[in-house]
Amino acid sequence: MSVGFVGTTAEELDRAWREPEWAEPYVWELYDSGTFRRDGRLDCGPANAWAGPRFLFDAADVPPEFLMDGFMIAEDGTLFGWTVEEFTALAAQVRGTPWERPAAHYDPARMARDDVHPNPWAFDPAGRREWIQAAYEELVAFVTGAAERGQGAFMSFAR
Repeated sequence: MSVGFVGTTAEELDRAWREPEWAEPYVWELYDSGTFRRDGRLDCGPANAWAGPRFLFDAADVPPEFLMDGFMIAEDGTLFGWTVEEFTALAAQVRGTPWERPAAHYDPARMARDDVHPNPWAFDPAGRREWIQAAYEELVAFVTGAAERGQGAFMSFAR
């Protein structure tokens, strides 16, 4: 399972809400062509590391809830939209959450037992903590940067 974000405009999110069949090919074209970078959009690809920060966020009672926040665009749960307002609120929350707060809940044995994807915790506990921290820092930088630019986001979820 992999998660990726790309910044988007309010107009694109409105269209995605009205025309979900338009959104999915549009987002894949953004990624495939690299257009989003030329457009000054930010992106973030915690990729398969996303479940680690999610576990720590949940344990520390810190937003976001990746699969519950935003709005579902694709009925199969592979594409979501996050509005500019949601990102602005989320940016304020994550800016106020230093890494140490979720990191205090890093528990490789529990994460392995709970089968937190991709489940490398039992093999390299120290290295995986750094991996999650890098994903956390990338996510915080993306959310705050997108909010500062007045962007929302498309979130893709691939299995």
